[in-house]
Amino acid sequence: MGNSEKVLSSTNDVKTFYQSTPSPYEFYKKQKIKRTSKKAIIYAFIIAVIMWSWYESNFSIFSLFEGTGNIATFIVQDMLPPDLSVLGTFIVPVMETIYMSIVGVVFSVIFSIIFGFLAATTTSVNPVVAHLFTAIISFLRSVPAIVLAMFLVGTFGLGTFAGALALGISGIGILGKSYKEILEEIDMEQVEAVKATGANWLQIAGQAIWPQFKPGFVSWSFYKMDLNIREAAILGMIGAGGIGYSLQYSINLFRYDQAATAILMIFILIIVVEYITLTLRKRIL
Repeated sequence: MGNSEKVLSSTNDVKTFYQSTPSPYEFYKKQKIKRTSKKAIIYAFIIAVIMWSWYESNFSIFSLFEGTGNIATFIVQDMLPPDLSVLGTFIVPVMETIYMSIVGVVFSVIFSIIFGFLAATTTSVNPVVAHLFTAIISFLRSVPAIVLAMFLVGTFGLGTFAGALALGISGIGILGKSYKEILEEIDMEQVEAVKATGANWLQIAGQAIWPQFKPGFVSWSFYKMDLNIREAAILGMIGAGGIGYSLQYSINLFRYDQAATAILMIFILIIVVEYITLTLRKRIL
């Protein structure tokens, strides 16, 4: 009798356990409700931030449409047609912009490789060194190129040297971070395999690290060249030389037709540089 009661009790315990345990479908429904609730909270927060920013910035669609007519009038009456008679005088500033961009990207690439290798956890000599150079890269990325150019123009005077140096220093923040992330995503098993053969550091870097690093390195370096052309045109407006300086000079004289010519040349320059960098990227990779 005692055994029968025990068996019955055990059976009841098993039934109670299965009844209290939710089915897979019920568990899935609960998890789905939780995920949906979390997403709803996140979306609500994002929408609230957007609406708040919209209100605080006094952004108005109606004002935008109202100002469209004034913009069109200004372009048609003051900027068009472009004064092509000054085209020849803009050749030298355009070349200065190209020179600044090339020197700036070379400067950035050289130092970014060093900083990137020392900042990446996979290639750094020490965790403390990795954190230190990560902090340096973050600091350089937080300072806009135009702020650096204003400081350097005040230090070294007007001209393309200050502009090229500003592009180079600010570029370390962008390329250094990019190179660091690329190096941290490499397959370390390949590195360990080459290291197991008794290879030295240079051989490991050349045979295991560089092949994985190369695609991202080439893409980001050429992308920075594209960015430099755009930034160089802006830096020239604060005295760093290049086509931007000529653009600012025309605006100061209220010669908007000449400014339109400068803008047109900047646009053509950007298109040409993008085409060249895209072609080189395909050939190299």
